[in-house]
Amino acid sequence: MFTFLDVPVAGAYHLVMLFAGVLDPALIIVLFTVAIRLLLHPLARAAVRGERVRAALAPKVQELQRKYGTNRERLQRETTALYRDSGSSMFAGCLPLLAQIPFFMVTYRLFSAGTVAGGPNELLASTLLGTPLGTHFSAAHSPVFFLLFAALAVVAWCSVRLMKRTGAEAPAVLRLLPYGSLIGAAVIPLAAGIYLLTTTAWATAERAYLRRD
Repeated sequence: MFTFLDVPVAGAYHLVMLFAGVLDPALIIVLFTVAIRLLLHPLARAAVRGERVRAALAPKVQELQRKYGTNRERLQRETTALYRDSGSSMFAGCLPLLAQIPFFMVTYRLFSAGTVAGGPNELLASTLLGTPLGTHFSAAHSPVFFLLFAALAVVAWCSVRLMKRTGAEAPAVLRLLPYGSLIGAAVIPLAAGIYLLTTTAWATAERAYLRRD
């Protein structure tokens, strides 16, 4: 499954292992994740611009829905024209987000797969405070995992606070969604947990920065 990722994962693995003899593997995970997020920052900016366009046009879209709600074809045509006249599209905020998915899939697999490039993933054999990066929480209730869970909880709390401050009141399920990272961290290797913490912390800080005005 997802064999199409084998080549990019192998390339990323060899790149990461170049620094394995110089830097601590856990630090490499953090730095590599930050590098990917920096690479994708222009897409994140484009997504926020698209969200702002959709928010600005929302009243006009609702007006069209009231006017042509029973005529789906006319509603679609008028809505498309509205976005076109604004120089945007209905998918302006979605496409940049979708474009990021392959990068995150490669990065996650790099830090979770037991084998990479036809051999064992040596990155997972390294340790953080004595706990192997390939260990799961169910196999070793190490204090490192509890520190990871605490950090993820703080990031999730910040994300929910940001959601309340920058947008309309979200449904309860969306307010709880950021805390799902704690469940994820409990079933993935420690290395992938470090990646998860880094990428969610970056995403929260990036969202706060891009929506600051």
